[in-house]
Amino acid sequence: MASRGSFTGPPMNPSVSPMNVGHAAGMRMPGMPQPPAGYPRSMNTTPQYPSRPGMPPSRVGGPMGSMGGQLPGPSYGGGNIPMRPGMGHPSMDASRKRFLHQQHQQQQEALGGLRRGPKRRKMADKVLPQRIRDLVPESQAYMDLLAFERKLDQTIARKRMEIQEAIKKPIMQKRKLRIYISNTYTPSKPEGEEAEKVSSWELRVEGKLLEEPGKQKRKFSSFFKSLVIELDKELYGPDNHLVEWHRMPTTQETDGFQVKRPGDVNVKCTLLLMLDHQPPQYKLDPRLARLLGVHTQTRASIMQALWLYIKNNKLQDSHEKEYINCNRYFRQIFGCPRMRFSEIPMKLAGLLQHPDPIIINHIISVDPTDQKKTACYDIDVEVDDPLKGQMNSFLSSTTNQQEIAALEMKIHETIEYINQLKTERDFMLSFSNNPQEFIQDWLKSQRWMPIQTQFDVRFNMIRRTRTELQ
Repeated sequence: MASRGSFTGPPMNPSVSPMNVGHAAGMRMPGMPQPPAGYPRSMNTTPQYPSRPGMPPSRVGGPMGSMGGQLPGPSYGGGNIPMRPGMGHPSMDASRKRFLHQQHQQQQEALGGLRRGPKRRKMADKVLPQRIRDLVPESQAYMDLLAFERKLDQTIARKRMEIQEAIKKPIMQKRKLRIYISNTYTPSKPEGEEAEKVSSWELRVEGKLLEEPGKQKRKFSSFFKSLVIELDKELYGPDNHLVEWHRMPTTQETDGFQVKRPGDVNVKCTLLLMLDHQPPQYKLDPRLARLLGVHTQTRASIMQALWLYIKNNKLQDSHEKEYINCNRYFRQIFGCPRMRFSEIPMKLAGLLQHPDPIIINHIISVDPTDQKKTACYDIDVEVDDPLKGQMNSFLSSTTNQQEIAALEMKIHETIEYINQLKTERDFMLSFSNNPQEFIQDWLKSQRWMPIQTQFDVRFNMIRRTRTELQ
C-alpha cells in the first residue's frame, strides 16, 4: 500500500485503513500536512525496554489499531523473526537487564527510605556476628553484657506490667485516726459589762492521723461523708437539736467542726460519723454476712467471697455452667432454687446496706471549775498506701531516657563501624593472599556496576590508601 508523502513507511496491515500515528484512533486525517522527505515515518521514540511476556517484540511501538491498541495479524516490518512467548527482546542482553534492575531497586530503596524515615534500630543490630567473635575472643565480654541487658529489660518490663495491674486496684492501708472532742463554757456576766449576757458553750470536734509520715497533713473532714451532732431534744426542741454536715461536690475540706449554743447546764450529745470509703463499702444482710463471714466490705470483695462459697460448696451446675443451684441457705436468702450468674448482682443489690456510722456519746460540761474538757477516741480508717504514689512516679518517670537513647545509638553506630572494618579487613586479606586472582574476581564482580559507582569505589580506595601511607 502506498504511503502518503514522498517517503515510504513500514508496511501496514492491509485489512486496516491507514491513519496518522498520534491522532485519535479511528479518525482519518486526509488533509493534514505531511512531514518533509526523509523524515522517519514512526513518531514513536519510546526506548526499547523488555516487552510483556507473550507479546512479540515487533509490536512494541508499532502502528495503532482502531481503538488505540496494536494491529491484529502478524508483523510485517523490521525483518525480525517472531519470538517465542515469554522471551525478552533480542537487543536486551543480560547486562542491560541487570543495569535496569539495579536502577529500579535503587529507586525503590530511595522512595522507601523517604517514606519510612530513619532506620528503626532493633536488638539484633547490637549483636556481634559470629565471625567477629571468632576473630576477637575478647568480644565475648560484650556479648555477656548484652545478654544481661536483655534479662534486665525483660525483668523491668515484667515489673512495670505488674505495677500497672496493681495500681488498677485500690491499694489501701489501715491507720489510726484520733478524734479530739472538747468544749468550753462561757458564763454570763452582770449587766453593764462588755461580755456575753447569756451563758453559752462551744463544742469542737477535731482529729489527726497518728504517726503520719508525710509532711502534708490530710484535712480532718476528708475522712468523712457526713457528720451529725444530736443534742438533747428536751433542752433545744425538735427543730434545733440537730447539727448536720454532709459532703457536697463543692465542699471545702476543714480541720474541724464547732458548734455554739446558749446554755448553762450539762448537755448530752451524740456524734454520728459516717466514713467516706473509697471505693464505697456496704454492709451485708445479717444472714448473708454470717454465711460468707463478711460484715462490711466493697462490692468486689463481697462478690469474690460469694464466688468462693459457690465454688467450695460446688453449687455451680455441672452441665449448664451459667447457672447456680441454690442450697437451703441460698434459697432462704435469694428466694429461688436456681439462678444465673448474671442475676447475682441484681439480687445482691437488695441485700446491701449503707455501713453503720461511728457513734460517740459525749457530755458537754459547763462546770465553771473545769473550763475545758477533752475526750479522745481512736478509730480505724483506710488511707492510700504511700507505695501507690511511688508506683505512679516509677511508671511516669522519664529520668535518663535521653541518656539511654544516646548510648543505644552510640552502640549501634559502633557495631556498624565494626562490621564495616571487618568487611575491609576481609577485602585486604583476600588481596594479600592472592592478588592476581583477587583482582580478576573483583573486576568480574564490578563489570556491570554503574560507572559512577565504580568511580566512587576506586576513588575511596585510592584516598584510603594515600591516607594510610602518609
